[in-house]
Order: sequence, then structure tokens, then C-alpha cells
Amino acid sequence: MAKVKIKQIGSPIRRPESQRKTLIGLGLNKMHRVSELEDTAEVRGMINKVHHLVEVVEG
Repeated sequence: MAKVKIKQIGSPIRRPESQRKTLIGLGLNKMHRVSELEDTAEVRGMINKVHHLVEVVEG
């Protein structure tokens, strides 16, 4: 299955709790961390929810 690499570029400070938990679900919780996940519809939905805090590096 295809992989997607995402990098956190925004801080979760002063963001809603749901966006913080979404970042943790993606394997991110500190700035400039990179996480590699399976490219599924669920992961794409999570990325779309916090698109202003993450950047798709590859995939």
C-alpha cells in the first residue's frame, strides 16, 4: 500500500482540542516532526482536518 509522509509545520497552541488530538492520531505532537503513514481515506481526512498545521512531504 502507498505511504504518505507528513510534517507538522504549525503549533497546536490555542487550537481546539479536536485538532490537537488529530495531530496526536497522526503521530505528530511537536513542531517539525515527520510521520509516515498508510495512504488511506481516514488518514487523508485527518490531514484535511488539520491542513493548516501539517504539510505533505511525499505521497
